[in-house]
Amino acid sequence: MNNIKKTIHSKTGPTLSLSLRFLEKNKREALYTLFAWAKHLEEIAESSLSDKEKKMIMDGWRQELDNIFDKKVPASEIGRQIYKNCLRFRLPKAEFINTLESISQNISQPWQAPSLKQFNGYCRGFGGIAGSLSLRIFGCNDEKIISNLSSSLGKALQITNILRNIKEDANNNRLFIPQEMLEKAEINSTDPQAVLVNKNLVIVRKELAQIAEENYKKAYGIIANMDKKTIKPLLLILDTYKKYFDIMDKRGWEIISPKPQISRLGKLQVLAKVLFAS
Repeated sequence: MNNIKKTIHSKTGPTLSLSLRFLEKNKREALYTLFAWAKHLEEIAESSLSDKEKKMIMDGWRQELDNIFDKKVPASEIGRQIYKNCLRFRLPKAEFINTLESISQNISQPWQAPSLKQFNGYCRGFGGIAGSLSLRIFGCNDEKIISNLSSSLGKALQITNILRNIKEDANNNRLFIPQEMLEKAEINSTDPQAVLVNKNLVIVRKELAQIAEENYKKAYGIIANMDKKTIKPLLLILDTYKKYFDIMDKRGWEIISPKPQISRLGKLQVLAKVLFAS
């Protein structure tokens, strides 16, 4: 578990790690495990390994999830931690598979202008960790709340990532903007570098920003009626991403560089706001 904690601290920063300390130990350890697993999958998908090697690892994780949920002995450290820390909360296997499949889609060929349907599924897949699985650990058993919050979180957080990392993604031959949005803005190329310098890119970025803004509002509206004490780690993630979003919104969507950053003081302000929220 110490290795899992180190992964969380190095990949998400000390603010999230600190907020998790205020949860009961069993919930804290389960969340450490979930976030570490998700980061592990992302690192595999974005690594320099060959597509064949990446596919083998992802196929191995499908088998590992079968082992975990069939109550067989898991083969990996994170698998054993999922078995030990997560199954007590009756987390659905389908959400783990959904996250795995969403990340796997970006392996064989970097995404370049996916369909809107693919894009929505991709966002929802990532919402499974921050939303569906985390909410169940927090003690929420209202399936409507879980579904609605997972959907709004997935879109708000992933669109913020896409807007924030658009230049970095283009340099890695990736373009996550849906093809339908490009066509609507009269951008007739799906080449990441060509899209990056197209004068109409700002139109698409504004449309994505509007969708993200709507989903932030939905997410905050749902959270407003939940127990703030137990949901603080999730609120911290939401507030942090919203701060990145607000930085970009304030400077204008025509600006894609430099990548927005939050100062150490800014992160501490977000953390204090969440920790001392009533």
